[in-house]
Amino acid sequence: MYTAPVSEMQFLLNEVLLNNNDVTEIVPTLLEAANRLARDKLAPLNKSGDEQGVSITHDGVVSTPDGFKEAYQEFVNGGWGSLQFDPKYGGQGLPFVLAASIQEMWHAANMSWGICPLLTQGTVEAVSYGATERLKNIYLPKLVSGVWTGTMNLTEPGAGSDVGAIKTKAWQEGGHYLIKGQKIFITWGDHDMAENIAHLVLARLPNAPDGVKGISLFLVPKMLTDSKGELGQKNDCRAISLEKKIGLHGSPTCVMSYGDNSGAIGYLVGEENKGLECMFAMMNNARLTVGLQGVSVADRACQQAVSYCNERIQGVAIGFSEPGPIIRHADVKRMLTLMQVLTDGARSLAYYACAEVDQSKAIITPTKAGLHKRRVGLLTPLVKCWCTEIAQEVVNLGIQCHGGAGYIEETGVGQLFRDARILPIYEGTNGIQAMDFIFRKVVSDEACALNELIQEMNLTCTSGTTFLTKMQIESYGQAVKVLEDTASLILNNKSNKKLLGGIAFDFLMMTSVIATAWRLIESAAAASKSEINGTYLKEFVHTRLSNAGAFIDTVLPRHLAHHSIIQHLLNGSLD
Repeated sequence: MYTAPVSEMQFLLNEVLLNNNDVTEIVPTLLEAANRLARDKLAPLNKSGDEQGVSITHDGVVSTPDGFKEAYQEFVNGGWGSLQFDPKYGGQGLPFVLAASIQEMWHAANMSWGICPLLTQGTVEAVSYGATERLKNIYLPKLVSGVWTGTMNLTEPGAGSDVGAIKTKAWQEGGHYLIKGQKIFITWGDHDMAENIAHLVLARLPNAPDGVKGISLFLVPKMLTDSKGELGQKNDCRAISLEKKIGLHGSPTCVMSYGDNSGAIGYLVGEENKGLECMFAMMNNARLTVGLQGVSVADRACQQAVSYCNERIQGVAIGFSEPGPIIRHADVKRMLTLMQVLTDGARSLAYYACAEVDQSKAIITPTKAGLHKRRVGLLTPLVKCWCTEIAQEVVNLGIQCHGGAGYIEETGVGQLFRDARILPIYEGTNGIQAMDFIFRKVVSDEACALNELIQEMNLTCTSGTTFLTKMQIESYGQAVKVLEDTASLILNNKSNKKLLGGIAFDFLMMTSVIATAWRLIESAAAASKSEINGTYLKEFVHTRLSNAGAFIDTVLPRHLAHHSIIQHLLNGSLD
C-alpha cells in the first residue's frame, strides 16, 4: 500500500520555500490531507484500473474504470486542482513547488488517474498566458476548480514530434474559428469524470507560413457554452477510438476527430500563427511535472521493493546462521540503496527546479528575475530527462528485487514498469530535451545559465561538512570541474551542430548527475542543522546525510562515462 514520504517532502519544501512562514505553516496539514486522498482513494484504484481499463462506445463516449469518477469528485470537492493558481479565478495562490509535491502523491498512488489533473493544470497555464479576458472569465474558474478538464492536441498521424508538419485546418467564421482535422495520442481526450473538456488544438490557418511559424492555437470545448459559461450543445468533436497501450490502462488515450460535420468551433488563444508560444507556456511546466512523475513511480517502486525484501524469507545471508529476509543479502542491499539514492536525488532536483519557477515570478529585481528564469530554462530538460530515465532504472531494479515474483503481474511491479515507460517519450522525447538543452540552453546564451549554476556548485561548502569523507568532497569538486571544462569544449565546437547533436544526450545526463549531487549535498547540509529532536526525526536526518555520500560513491562516477563518450566523439571530429 502506498503512503507518501511526507517527512521528506516537508523537509525539501521548507528548504526551497526560503522561510516563507505563511506557506510553511500550512505545509504539514496540506501534505497529510493529500496523503490521505492518495493512500485511501487513489492507490486502491491503481491495480483495478489497470485490469479493467477504459472503454468507448460507437458514438465516442469514453468510460473510465470503476471508482475513478468518484475519486475525481473528491479531488474537486477538496479544491486540490486550484492550489497554485490565481485567486482571481478561484485559485489559492500557493507556490508551484507545493502544488508539485502534492501532484507527486497523485502520480505515485495512481498515475493513470493523476495525468488528468496534470493536463488541466497545463491548460490553465496556456489559457492564462494567451487567451482573451472573455475566454479567461468563462473557462479559467471551471478549469481551476477541476469541474472542467483540459487536454493538449499536438500530434497527428504522420507528424509525430514534427509539429510543423501538422495538417489540421482552421478558418475564421464570425466571432470564432472552425477546426477540421484529426489528432492522435490525446491523453484524457474524452472521459466521464467531468462535464466539459477544453481541448487546446494546434491548427493551421489559410495562407499561414509553412512549418512551425504557421501554427495557431485554439481552445475547442467538448460542450459549447453561452456567454455566462452555461453548457449548451455538443461541439463537432469526438473521440473515434482508444489506443491500446503498454501501460496506463486506466487513462484513455484517444484518437480525436474535429469537424466531421460543419467544423468544430474553437477560439483563438494568443496571436494567429504564434500558437507554439502559448503551447510552450503550457509545456514547459508540464515537462517539470513529467519529471516529477518519474520521481513518483520511482518512489512507489522503492516502497514496494523495501516491503517485499523485508518480508520474503529466502537463503542464509553472509554473517547469519539461519534463513531470513532477503534484505540481508548484500546484492539486495545494493539494489535497494541505489533505488533510494536515485529517487532521493531526483526528488531533490525536481523540487529545486519547481521552486525556481516560483522565484522567477516573485517580485524581485530584474537581475534576480533574469537569473531565476534562466535557471528554470536550464533545469527543465534536466528534470524531464534525468528523472524519467532514473524511473526506468529504479522500477527495473524493483522487479529484480522481487526475483521471479517481479515478473508476475500479481505483485504489481510489472504495472509500474509498464506505466513508467511512457515518461521518457511524452512531452518531448528525452532526445528532444537533450537537443533543447545543448542548443537553446547552453550554446545560444554562451553557457551563461550553466556557468551561473557552476558558480553556485563551486560555492557549496563541502570542506566543513562532517557527513562527507575527504575523498567524496574531492570527487564532487572534480566532477564540477569536468562539467565546466566540457561546457567550454562545447562552446569551442558550437558551429559543428551535427557533433553537438551526437553528444547532447550524454552532456545532459552528465550535467544532471552532477547537479543532483550538488542538490543532495545542499540538502544534507540543511538537514545537519535541523532540530533532530524537533520536527525531523534523527533517523530521517541520518538518511539525508548518508544518501548524499552514497550518491557520490555510487552514482556520481557515471559522469565520467558520459564525459569519456563526449571526449571520444569530440576527438573523432577533429581527426
